[in-house]
Amino acid sequence: MTDLTNLTVAQIRDGFRAGDFSAREVAEAFNANVAAAKALNAFIVETPEHALSAADQADKDRAAGTLKPLSGVPIGMKDLFCTEGVQTTAASHMLEGFTPTYESTVSQKLWDAGAGMLGKLNLDQFAMGSSNETSYFGNVISPWRRNDGSNAALAPGGSSGGSSAAIAARLCPAATGTDTGGSIRQPAAFTGISGIKPTYGRCSRWGIIAFASSLDQAGPMAQDVRDCAILLENMAGFDAKDSTSLNLPVPQWEAGLSSDLKGKRIGIPKEYRVEGLDADVARVWDDGIAWLKDAGAEIVEVSLPHSKYALPAYYIIAPAEASSNLARYDGVRYGLRDLPDGANLQDMYAATRAAGFGPEVKRRIIIGTYVLSAGFYDAYYTQAQKVRALIAQDFAKAFETCDVILAPTAPSAAFALGENVDDPLKMYLNDVFAVPASLAGLPAMSVPGGLSKDGLPLGLQIIGPAFDEQAVLNAGFAIEQRAGFTARPEAWW
Repeated sequence: MTDLTNLTVAQIRDGFRAGDFSAREVAEAFNANVAAAKALNAFIVETPEHALSAADQADKDRAAGTLKPLSGVPIGMKDLFCTEGVQTTAASHMLEGFTPTYESTVSQKLWDAGAGMLGKLNLDQFAMGSSNETSYFGNVISPWRRNDGSNAALAPGGSSGGSSAAIAARLCPAATGTDTGGSIRQPAAFTGISGIKPTYGRCSRWGIIAFASSLDQAGPMAQDVRDCAILLENMAGFDAKDSTSLNLPVPQWEAGLSSDLKGKRIGIPKEYRVEGLDADVARVWDDGIAWLKDAGAEIVEVSLPHSKYALPAYYIIAPAEASSNLARYDGVRYGLRDLPDGANLQDMYAATRAAGFGPEVKRRIIIGTYVLSAGFYDAYYTQAQKVRALIAQDFAKAFETCDVILAPTAPSAAFALGENVDDPLKMYLNDVFAVPASLAGLPAMSVPGGLSKDGLPLGLQIIGPAFDEQAVLNAGFAIEQRAGFTARPEAWW
């Protein structure tokens, strides 16, 4: 029998509907993989019973002829989404043991569509990080290894590193992620999978633990582009509980998939050809250009002159919003409370926050508090917002001459765990190609483009105009078909 855990979401959905296997067989196969791969530390909480319950319901629905869009499909849920009755931690000590009494809008939509949950996936603490090394529950290990015999443990990317590692290792066919400055796209690139950040507001943020409210956006991560389209259709939609939610109909992205790009123009940003660009990254980028040209597209050069300021602007805006959002964790209302003997209220605040937050979260809170303080607000935060507006204008101008933009997803392949952990600035540079689209609120996707000389995945990023996820998905689909990326990590665990 076919290994069910090697199937895509579309293959599981269609095979289940055709009667090739039961939903329970699928759930049991993935539950077994999750149980066997604890060394990867991809899951904070495993929920095999949730997956089996949804599978049993799917089998009943098939017999009754009342199937739902995701009947028979188990998925992983990033532990930033509140799940009713299941611990939700944001990978922090601050929320360890917190069990929500409500469901996030995105997860509820997925359960309503028939999906089951295999567990809550590990991440960088409060989604702050690029390597999944800031989690209170320990770092996630990528299932990939370099081909040089070093066997060094590699970062799966971040913050959605648990999601990316689990999909690459076939612990789940797909998972939710969140992207604030590249946290869907960069881990997807590091692990050889696909992931899309939709237009800001496409997916509700209600019930997602906030990092930076004007940037956070949920999106799907999966083995291929079609699966991302399927998941996104079932995650997106207007939510009256979220004031930033887009009141727009959800397109049929899967039905609209096409790799024929005749008449389309692909923009290549000249500013991204930076001096010292990694040779493997440059090679795969050139391959992507050739593949899109082969698909019928015209290649044009575009300019994004303010992109060089995106990273410093992001690391002012995001910490500022984090400082505000994380002020609620004070030991009073919910979450951790550290109350030393004889402590007053101020002492409790200090002790709770010192114990509950990790070093990277504290660093960003301090930066954010500083840039929002009297005397520095205009000098830093206001200026960063002006830069953000200029970056958005650059994209708008570029899209006057092209339909989508092609760029690398990350400046390198996956790095070794511990390699950058003591150098925050070097770690932040991993987001250099991903952050501009986040600041502009645009849809952007990473698809596998090839392997580095060390045998590690490299991603190609497609950025599209606001609300045009279809153009992004189609360009990704065209690359996917021509790249023929079939490399998979060995099941070493």
